[in-house]
Amino acid sequence: MRGAQRSGRAAAWAAVAAVLASSASWRARTADSDLRKELDEVKKQLDGLRGVKEELEAVKKEKAAAKAPIAAAAAKAENRYGPNAAITAKQGKVSIGGLVQVWYYSIQNDNVGFYGNVTPTAPGGGDSNEGRDNDSFSIRRAEINFTVDINENVTALVKVDPARPIKGRPSFPSNVGLFSTKGVSATESDDVRNPDFNAAARLFQDAYVNYHGSVPHLDFQIGQYKPWVGEEGVRSSGALDFVERSMLGQLGDKRDLGVTAHGTWWDDRFQYWLGAIDNAGDFFGTRGEQQNRVDDNDRKDFTWRLLVRPVWKNETWGSLELGASGQHGVHGEAGGPTRPGGTVDGLNRRRTNANRYFAWGSYKPGGPVKGLWFKGECAWIEDRAAPGSIASFTNAANTTLTGFATNTTTSYLTPHPFSVTGFYAAAGYKISDSVFKDRAPQWLKNFEFALRYEEFGNILVADLKQPNSHTDAFSTKVWTPGINYYIKGDNAKIQINYNMVDDPDANSSVTRTLATVLNRPRHFRGVNNNNLLVNFQAAW
Repeated sequence: MRGAQRSGRAAAWAAVAAVLASSASWRARTADSDLRKELDEVKKQLDGLRGVKEELEAVKKEKAAAKAPIAAAAAKAENRYGPNAAITAKQGKVSIGGLVQVWYYSIQNDNVGFYGNVTPTAPGGGDSNEGRDNDSFSIRRAEINFTVDINENVTALVKVDPARPIKGRPSFPSNVGLFSTKGVSATESDDVRNPDFNAAARLFQDAYVNYHGSVPHLDFQIGQYKPWVGEEGVRSSGALDFVERSMLGQLGDKRDLGVTAHGTWWDDRFQYWLGAIDNAGDFFGTRGEQQNRVDDNDRKDFTWRLLVRPVWKNETWGSLELGASGQHGVHGEAGGPTRPGGTVDGLNRRRTNANRYFAWGSYKPGGPVKGLWFKGECAWIEDRAAPGSIASFTNAANTTLTGFATNTTTSYLTPHPFSVTGFYAAAGYKISDSVFKDRAPQWLKNFEFALRYEEFGNILVADLKQPNSHTDAFSTKVWTPGINYYIKGDNAKIQINYNMVDDPDANSSVTRTLATVLNRPRHFRGVNNNNLLVNFQAAW
């Protein structure tokens, strides 16, 4: 009986277990089915996202395909036209540079010239300032240069300036002239009245070949270029601190033909130049310019230049540069200095030992006063002027004047060598280089303020006691305050200068009356010729 009961209970528990197992199996199958449904739903969503992604990729490809021709054309144009793009040439890599300077100037008016308003009908005529004080716009420079690197050792450069032959521009900072050697007749043409007029057209500037990279620390240059004498003169015209160079600096801004060896050491902190050049004519310009001209004698001038930078680009001490240079030669023809009248086989060129020396220094301090700069240069020049080129005067009694006669064949036939001197000192403050550059407003950062004082012996007249042989030099003094506004460094800038000119005055008087002029031993006067110069510049 009991065994039957136990057997029944076991069967019941087995049935319950079977039901539970079946239920668990059903639940598991149901859970798996739900999970599969969820996975299928996720797969469908992913497939939809893939479709969207493919559509986005297709749209991107279409847009890229549309932009490709434009981007290719832009890249081609940039590679072809710049910046820093090479020009196709048969040989070497060619690059083009240039400089445009547009001036406006306004000159204080004075109808009386430096030698006095002598009656135009008198012998020698009158000296008028009328042709040299007109306000005007002017294209000062329009330089274009082509540089070609033939290989790693040979570079050539050709530079032209179509603005150079333009006539009518007076000299600056004084409109009396870089070298004033005689008065100007009121009846003479403008080409004579202005010292810059009668120079031959000088469109052709530089043309030279430079050989480098073969001899350690040395390069060699041959052709036409600025001889390496002085500092401001040989500096690029696009990197000047003032609108125009000082009178002394203008002497170095002249081209000549020759050859120069240049050595550099210690990261350019020590450099030297040694050269030989033609130097046709003389240092005073009384026999014309040296540029675009073959030599007029058999000898060559020797040039040298030394530059040292004891401190350079130091955050505390700044940069200091010191330099000296010279040029030495024998000007004139091959005849001896004792030949009658100094003439040699019909040439009125007497042999002369000629020399000129330049020395300069510049300093840009560091530390809290960085932004300041100081520069200065001085020169001593000795040569002989051409016979008949220096003004002399006829006024024996000092009471009547028969005219300020320029030299004729009866005067100044045997001019002796003489010397002139000059110097300038300048200082400035550039906001963008100063300690205030990060705090100053953007409009103020672009400004630089500068001041220059100069003296130069540019007035050459015959000596009173020995008018046929000796020459006296008188100095012009000029103060020049200036403002520079840098739009993009020297590549785009505006410069404004005001030149306060003090021409020499024999009697320390500016009286314009003829009677006063008659009573002066030399008959010259200070001209009212202060002037404003504005330069608009672009360089590339």
